[in-house]
Amino acid sequence: MVFSDESRSIWGNFESMLDYIQYSIQVANLMVKKHSLPPILDWADRGQFVAGVDEVGRGPLAGPVVAAAVILDPKQPIEGLMDSKKISEKRREELAVEIKEKAIAWAISRVDVDEIDRINILQASLRAMTIAVSELKQQPDFVMVDGNRLPADLNINAEAVVKGDDRVVCISAASIIAKVARDHEMVEMDTIYPGYGLAKHKGYPTKVHIEALQNLGITEIHRRSFGPVKKLLALIE
Repeated sequence: MVFSDESRSIWGNFESMLDYIQYSIQVANLMVKKHSLPPILDWADRGQFVAGVDEVGRGPLAGPVVAAAVILDPKQPIEGLMDSKKISEKRREELAVEIKEKAIAWAISRVDVDEIDRINILQASLRAMTIAVSELKQQPDFVMVDGNRLPADLNINAEAVVKGDDRVVCISAASIIAKVARDHEMVEMDTIYPGYGLAKHKGYPTKVHIEALQNLGITEIHRRSFGPVKKLLALIE
């Protein structure tokens, strides 16, 4: 590896882009080792087009589950990619714009409440992931999915990565744009269903949300198969 003078761009410090990726992974792994975190995975050898996939919205009592797939462009690196839950809302919004501008391809999909209740939240999450991958304008050579399960109908070489949203930058990117998209939708839902606090808690089972359900009732965007909603339905019936 040959280093140039400091006035050159970061790419000038490396003989190839692969050198840069591998160097970045080495540095990142030193950091995660210091903090006892799982190692960052080297995805550069998975293929030319590697898609990261993640979902958000498995835990809420209301609203869809949203998934995203992203193929990053190694020629246009994005600084600060990590698990969307560890980034401030303002920074997520900024990164979401940058990801969409710089990525080779990205797609966002959603599965609505009716299907979540019909097939269960796990299957709905996997379904949303499959749809997101299928809607990429550039089909990937390989897919890296956050978690410990792969969608059965993906039909592409793939790998499930536990804590992938913190270990693989293309999964981090998918995590970010999926969360921003779902958060925006829940803010819109708050104007349609006022009083539940959807813009703030995004449908998660907070104390405020549970109390609102008890006082205002269940709406069409609430997941009837989820415990707190199911219990209220039983009382009504």
